[in-house]
Amino acid sequence: MFGLGTQELIIILVLVLIVFGAGKLPQVGGALGKGLRNFKAGIKEEDEKEEEKPEELEDKKND
Repeated sequence: MFGLGTQELIIILVLVLIVFGAGKLPQVGGALGKGLRNFKAGIKEEDEKEEEKPEELEDKKND
């Protein structure tokens, strides 16, 4: 997983707990989840637009 071992992940989690605190951790996780969902939706939207473009170009050539 991204070249991170167990020790590195534990260190990162401890640092996150120190910086944000245990009370803010659910909010940070929720914001991260929303961000990832929006990112995936944006990528999917771009892929759909790219698939539509070649068809539009062919239609213009035929007219």
